[in-house]
Amino acid sequence: MNAEHETAPVLPQQPQMSPAEYARSRHAVWMSAAALVTDQLGRVLLVKPTYREQWLLPGGGAEPGESPEQACRREVHEELGLLRTSGRVLAVNWLAPGHPDVAPDLPFPGEVRYVLDGGTLTKPDIAALRLPADELHGFEFLDSRAAAERMIPVDAQIMLAALRARLAGTTAHLEGGRHVGAVPPLDLRQVHTRPRDGRRWPWHPDHVPDQLPVPQAWGWLFAPDGRVVLVIDPAEPLATLPGGTVEPTDASPEAALAREAAEEAQLTLAQGKAERLGWVYDATGDVYGGIGECARLRLAAPITSVGPSAIDPASGRQFARLLAAPEQAAALLGWGDQGYQQAAQAAHLARKQWGIPLAVPSPITELPAEGIAW
Repeated sequence: MNAEHETAPVLPQQPQMSPAEYARSRHAVWMSAAALVTDQLGRVLLVKPTYREQWLLPGGGAEPGESPEQACRREVHEELGLLRTSGRVLAVNWLAPGHPDVAPDLPFPGEVRYVLDGGTLTKPDIAALRLPADELHGFEFLDSRAAAERMIPVDAQIMLAALRARLAGTTAHLEGGRHVGAVPPLDLRQVHTRPRDGRRWPWHPDHVPDQLPVPQAWGWLFAPDGRVVLVIDPAEPLATLPGGTVEPTDASPEAALAREAAEEAQLTLAQGKAERLGWVYDATGDVYGGIGECARLRLAAPITSVGPSAIDPASGRQFARLLAAPEQAAALLGWGDQGYQQAAQAAHLARKQWGIPLAVPSPITELPAEGIAW
């Protein structure tokens, strides 16, 4: 038969529905929006409702016709007295009917919840917060672990995913608080954030005085693309720089850094290229047996290769190895302003000394388990 005489297959006729019937056929769910707000130390703002035991991110249900951004802006204004534009979407979560964290007697059709970036509040911003007494008992800024402990499990999962997405420059797609698809490195390694004691110690971007011992050497260690390596101890999943104690067998703090980088993260540093950035003043040296005044040294160095992931001989544990832009590393380290100063100084030195480009914030990745050579 010629193609011109062929007839097209008959398609099944679509059912005819009135507008009202079509509207009834659509999936009707709740929608809510919350803001992830932090202070300048990276702690998360939670509010305590008058009507429930657990704490929440500021936010609430969207009113008819509101967009997630509009709902978030209105709720933040009503709950905190802040009038500000929300930032980018950090997480979107689908909570299905019948979820165990939903009261069984609640007629619940399912909910789509957005978490938007509410930014960072300064001390004057915090002093200006005003809460409705009939709705909220109070507020508190908490590190990520403490915040999660005050929330119901699914809310804690959503908050942590949103916080880690902010730090990693990504957006979390969640169902019931769990990631849809591949789990990002910060979530996979369950990385928490908290302000560290070292933020209170003076940072000196100069030479260590001769009279001060140097018991510790940590390094801003650069990949060729300008990102730095962070190590995550599974026993205490906080981000740290590679490095550690200067042992009596180490010829210098630079030698100690090279040894620790190899043991903890299987990194090989460019020989003879480690540069001293400065030091942190420790008045007591308690962690080193109470040795008294000492200097905790910070260095920078380029990485030439990464070996297969292995167990650290000192701890008996296998550390995760993440790559982050220096600015992102500073946020994760929890050293406050001095962490950002160190990051900027290290990035400047890497560009000037070794021609390493400045890395801008981008999705944080994990080094391959089998290693890599540059």
